[in-house]
Amino acid sequence: MKYDFTTIIDRKGKDALAVDILPAAFGTGDRVEVRDGLDCIPMWVADMNFATVPTVTEAIIERAKHPTYGYFMTSQEYYNKIIEWQAMQNAVSGLEKEHIGYENGVLGGAASALHVLCSQGDSILVHAPTYIGFINTLKNNGYNIVHSPLKKDGGGVWRMDFEDMEEKILKNKIHCAIFCSPHNPTGRVWEKWEIEKAMEIYAKHDVYVISDEIWSDIVLYGNRHIPTQSVSEDARNRTVALYAPSKTFNLAGLIGSYHIIYNDWLRERIRKEASLGHYNSINVLSMHALTGAYGPEGREWVEELREVIGGNVKYACDFIDERLEGVSVSRPQGTYMLFVDCEEWCRKHGKTPEELLRAGFEAGVFWQSGKAFQGEWHIRMNLASPFTMIREAFDRLEKYVFCI
Repeated sequence: MKYDFTTIIDRKGKDALAVDILPAAFGTGDRVEVRDGLDCIPMWVADMNFATVPTVTEAIIERAKHPTYGYFMTSQEYYNKIIEWQAMQNAVSGLEKEHIGYENGVLGGAASALHVLCSQGDSILVHAPTYIGFINTLKNNGYNIVHSPLKKDGGGVWRMDFEDMEEKILKNKIHCAIFCSPHNPTGRVWEKWEIEKAMEIYAKHDVYVISDEIWSDIVLYGNRHIPTQSVSEDARNRTVALYAPSKTFNLAGLIGSYHIIYNDWLRERIRKEASLGHYNSINVLSMHALTGAYGPEGREWVEELREVIGGNVKYACDFIDERLEGVSVSRPQGTYMLFVDCEEWCRKHGKTPEELLRAGFEAGVFWQSGKAFQGEWHIRMNLASPFTMIREAFDRLEKYVFCI
């Protein structure tokens, strides 16, 4: 490989949430005592233990060399890079500068769209399992969450329950839905027919769609991301699509997302809503980070990243299937997260999910409870680390946690 995905980077003391709070209180109410001789392996919050593509670092350093950081305008290159990236990665055509707008984050963009489309107290349809960020954003802004559970088919693949979606839209008088594609936390990469069917239901009942596509670059094993807006002309006009380079290039700490909205009426109102707090404006270094990322070298780096994550996912899922009896996982087609079902194991051994979670912490494996994601018996695991860390984590789980 051209790029380094094997070196273990020491992130301690470098403002990394993933490691700097460990092993303090972590959803258990008190400090965790890690077994003697074991370090802490971060496998929870969704950022990566990989260095970003060198062109990002180079772009930031080059801009930072100029010692003025005053008011600035978003560059034409910023828009050009997004248009080019979307064309190359997602086969998007017809995207123009006017369709693109900056967002401080995907959740902020979702909140602005909700304020335009809904009134406080309105019900919003969201698939379950559900990204915790959606839950918090909806609750904090006064909206009622209606979950439509995903179901596993005979092959263990998560699927939308279209009948349940339509029933809940009608019953709760829903006019806005949040759609996650690829889906977090299950890692499902939706097929075109699935998105088409969902959008037909939304169109039938005049439901606007906020589509979180932040994971769109991290698709595995030949799967392909289908932009929600691409499946029909109606979908193009009823969807607010939200993207960011942060998940792809490990840039969450720089802040910087963007929306794509083709509908003029919708776009103008969401931009106005986002502007009211006078906070939703791009950072000059974030702008240069995106332009550094969204280029030929960035695409080459992402291809290697997918290969590395794909290998980690395969190893982890094979390990679970072959060596952890009573534990199961639906193999993700995208993202770098696992959503691991531990119900059978817990019930067989008389353990609660909290006890299992803590046993992992004590082994230095800092995974994440799935409860907040609507997975009562699930644990969420981040696999975006060098393979040696992933192998060590699963060895510890077998030796210290699932050893009964």
